[in-house]
Amino acid sequence: MKIIVETLVQTDPAHAWHVYNTPAHIVRWNAASDDWHSPTSRVDLREGGTFSTRMEAKDGSMGFDFEGTYTRVLPHELVEYRMPDGREVTVRFEPEGDAVRVRVAFDPDRDYPAEYQQEGWQAILERFGRHAEACA
Repeated sequence: MKIIVETLVQTDPAHAWHVYNTPAHIVRWNAASDDWHSPTSRVDLREGGTFSTRMEAKDGSMGFDFEGTYTRVLPHELVEYRMPDGREVTVRFEPEGDAVRVRVAFDPDRDYPAEYQQEGWQAILERFGRHAEACA
């Protein structure tokens, strides 16, 4: 069963796509709360390409690399990737009037409650939306 999070961003799909997939932007929005950050990000956005974003608590108490391999890329529309543990993620960019709905569907991690994962991914996606609108 997939977990789904989404946000409506007041921008066009091309801009949302750029902000979502560009390391210089990812390091500015990719955190679930103000006490976390992503100091580095690397993206090779093509089928078979890989990505890695370092996520860390700002106090240095913990951190991890969020990474995967792209399995499908349709510019301005869709990104699919597989994480090292085999979980799969689909990100859709769907035009809606003057905005774009970004919808992320992902396989849950078995080690954490689904509600916890949904809240964290939703918080990150909301930060993405605010950043994308602010830099439009």
